[in-house]
Amino acid sequence: MARVVTTDAGERGRTTIADRTVERLAAQAVIEVAGVGGSATRMLGVAVGGEDLERSAKVTAKVSGDTATLDVRLSVSYPASVRKTTEDARTHLMSRVEEFTGLSVSRVDITVTALHSEAAQTRRVQ
Repeated sequence: MARVVTTDAGERGRTTIADRTVERLAAQAVIEVAGVGGSATRMLGVAVGGEDLERSAKVTAKVSGDTATLDVRLSVSYPASVRKTTEDARTHLMSRVEEFTGLSVSRVDITVTALHSEAAQTRRVQ
């Protein structure tokens, strides 16, 4: 028969979650929000390639103790409300990061890098 020993959480050790882990988790979570897409890769402040709704957003995270802050670069599908879409993204990111990591998200800064229209996405040369 197995013996179960309960100990105080402080006696079992500490879990550290890296900034990069939170960044990847948040980048994955943000694509769950309707109307949100990716941001182009930038080099010296200039977009390299196009902004693409199907790519993931760029996320930078800073973890300090049990609190995280996020800086997100994303695009929004036109004609969706930028304000509502970014608020939905902010709320969703805070919830998902807290759910998966246990970290409290104190701040989510969002930069909208582009608007995409449905017509622009369907006019591709094949």
